Amino acid sequence: MSTTDHHPDLPHPGAPRPDVPAARPSYEIRIATDGVLARRLFAFCLDLIVIGALVLLFSLAILVLGVLTLGLAWLLFAILVPAVGLLYSAMTVGGPNQATIGMRMMGLRVGRVQSTGRVDGITAAVHALLFWLATSTFFLWLLDVVIGVARDDRRLGHDLLVDVIVTRTDATP
Repeated sequence: MSTTDHHPDLPHPGAPRPDVPAARPSYEIRIATDGVLARRLFAFCLDLIVIGALVLLFSLAILVLGVLTLGLAWLLFAILVPAVGLLYSAMTVGGPNQATIGMRMMGLRVGRVQSTGRVDGITAAVHALLFWLATSTFFLWLLDVVIGVARDDRRLGHDLLVDVIVTRTDATP
């Protein structure tokens, strides 16, 4: 059998593979991402309120636990805010609703780019970590926003790195 012959039991080299989802047409992505950047901004503000409330709740728990452990548990205050923010994003974006509470209130969801499938918890946590890293300095934040404004699909820089897309729930198939 020569290199140009094709075995009849194997799929044709150019045939679509059933295990790889087909890419969505660009017009579908544009429709699903109309108005997403403004909605993301408002969702972020709502999520800051939720994260703040969770931080207060966990602070009280650490305070009581610190008294019981003679101050040893108070070391957890050093990682409280980043841990709550990352866990919140991992559990909500990586959960069944695929969105934080603020995103749900704004009608947004996070999905995989090619298939709009579910985002797992690890990917959601890395996505949140990259977002908080980008917002920690003005230059990275500005670069992140400029990327989102310049792209048709309105994906920010940290979305590109993790290969996710934020779409409107009313336009998502």
